[in-house]
Amino acid sequence: QPTHGSSQSQWSYLGLREEEGEHQQRKSETSMAGNLGSTVAPVSSSLSRLQALNGLFAVYKKQGPTSADVLNALKEALLKEAGVQNPNPRKRRKQSLKMGHGGTLDSAASGVLVVGVGNGTKMLSTMLTGSKKYVAVGELGKATDTLDATGSVILEKDFEHITRPDVEAKLKAFTGDIMQVPPLYSALKKDGQRLSVLLKKGHKVEAKPARPVTVYNLTLLEFKPPLFTLDIECGGGFYVRSLVDDLGKALSSCAHVKELTRTKQGQFTLQEHALHEEQWTLEHILQSLQCCSEGELEPEPPEAET
Repeated sequence: QPTHGSSQSQWSYLGLREEEGEHQQRKSETSMAGNLGSTVAPVSSSLSRLQALNGLFAVYKKQGPTSADVLNALKEALLKEAGVQNPNPRKRRKQSLKMGHGGTLDSAASGVLVVGVGNGTKMLSTMLTGSKKYVAVGELGKATDTLDATGSVILEKDFEHITRPDVEAKLKAFTGDIMQVPPLYSALKKDGQRLSVLLKKGHKVEAKPARPVTVYNLTLLEFKPPLFTLDIECGGGFYVRSLVDDLGKALSSCAHVKELTRTKQGQFTLQEHALHEEQWTLEHILQSLQCCSEGELEPEPPEAET
């Protein structure tokens, strides 16, 4: 684990090659008269600089798009800024941008999505296993097939008997090292296909077995029945939807997630580090990566010690 402030920090912007001068960036694409169709425009300096990025940064994912949709939109915005309006399949390698994200955030959820670029994609496994923070709004009295507001209501039960002390008391059983059954509608795969995709195709899917997960902190922020708000800090592999569903059952009722926001992933927080769509530019990403290399983010302690 790199030390605080190290210029070689794994969270850092690991290097940006300074290419051509400003006049080269403005240079227009050339053509050769009499040799139409054989001319290939040179790869711009902006694209070269973009492809030289290495490291991790965070973006804000709004409700609606999938994590993959966000990644594709980010790539498109950056390539467009670099002058690649319509990527040429024959130049795919030259015009490509190596990028990945550090863990799926449900399409109905919003918040921090950590992105790896260049060699930074090799660091993303730490985001999958590291700690995360969420704020979840649950609704008592209704259960859905997806365990969130995007699904169909499959059960309704009374909730008037539930009090704030009841909820707070039950939360203790969901704190620490616990066993949790993942939702059927999830990014988990069977035979190479996501369970959620198989279900939508009408295939029968069996629930995955319960697995160990860790909840570091679980707090009831607000209780206004049927709605309640939870602040959650958890380890990798944890599903907030499963927590809310299990909590509803423990309260002799049922519940589903109405809203979900990821406020922190690893060292990246929603308020301080997540770039909004209008900030998806080379300049802002450079600034974000540079902040990391200057040690403004404390290295995360090993999960086992938390």
